[in-house]
Amino acid sequence: MNVEQARFNMIEQQIRPWDVLDASVLSLLAIVKREDFVLEEHRALAFMDMELPLPEGQQMLAPKLEARLLQELAVRKHERALEIGAGSGHMAALLAHQAREVLSLEIRPALAQLAAHNLERAGVRNAEVRTADGALGLHGEAPFDVVLLSGSVAAVPQSLLMRLAPGGRLAAIVGQQPIMRAVLYTRSAAAGFHSVELFDTVAPRLDGFPEPSKFAF
Repeated sequence: MNVEQARFNMIEQQIRPWDVLDASVLSLLAIVKREDFVLEEHRALAFMDMELPLPEGQQMLAPKLEARLLQELAVRKHERALEIGAGSGHMAALLAHQAREVLSLEIRPALAQLAAHNLERAGVRNAEVRTADGALGLHGEAPFDVVLLSGSVAAVPQSLLMRLAPGGRLAAIVGQQPIMRAVLYTRSAAAGFHSVELFDTVAPRLDGFPEPSKFAF
């Protein structure tokens, strides 16, 4: 396989047609080597338009979905980012190239270890992976300028939105199959938020998030 040609085709045939037009995001996809964040047995599929298997029955998001979420968050160099659901570490690596620092939470120890290993091997120094329940949001670490849920939830808890700094953004895939939508939440004031529905999609569920009836928001 011609890896660079496959990477080019991924960007031009999958990602750009999905309304990912930000030059900084597109160039980043050529810098961060996606194939180094997939399991060895799936390296040949690294650039395919599909979710890829990870340990313990988990999945890595499709390339175009990762890219679109990254574009919508519009991360800036001085910002602190929180990711929930580290997976293989690929999304944390993308965020780390745009943010000042990244904290990635993964509830499954095997995945947390995998993500940390991949980030170290890729030379990413400003991203940390912790084994923790991301649904709780790590109160002592707040506030964050950017929060990304790398998977779907039935609804976003108010407690997690409150981890945002004023002007901070949270991106999540919200809903129940077969109807889910990517939503961008922005904190406008001390306790004020507004949300924008971005696009329809589906994604694997994140662990640890309760059903909608248990949310205050």
